[in-house]
Amino acid sequence: MTSRMTRQQAAAALVEGVDQDLIAATAILALLERQFDAALRHQGAELALLAEELTPVLDAMDARRRQRVALVRALHGLDGTMAGFIATQPEPGRTPLAAAWSELERVVVACKAATTRNGNLLADQFTTMQRVLQGGDGTYAPR
Repeated sequence: MTSRMTRQQAAAALVEGVDQDLIAATAILALLERQFDAALRHQGAELALLAEELTPVLDAMDARRRQRVALVRALHGLDGTMAGFIATQPEPGRTPLAAAWSELERVVVACKAATTRNGNLLADQFTTMQRVLQGGDGTYAPR
């Protein structure tokens, strides 16, 4: 928390950041699904475009994460957590913030799973192409 930011401003920034991250994470998940489809279809140009779309969204989300960590620590000490911050918020704001945070966590887990799935598919495709092009381990050799 900067020295010029009040506790109320810091809390508002945290709430806004969660809302922005939920929008961003949902967009990222959609991009990852498009990436998977493009990889299945071996659409290299589409994969490159999707990577260009993903990068700024991920960078902005990471910047908000860093700000969130700093603000929570400034408000609740070095061991402060979002759960602790949410618990201290008055109603009617606490319930929608808790729901948004929970949904953000769920979408981020889905993004991580999609990223792993996409990476595995691309790695498998690369390995297969290397074997085909270089003769590899004799997978396609007559027996």
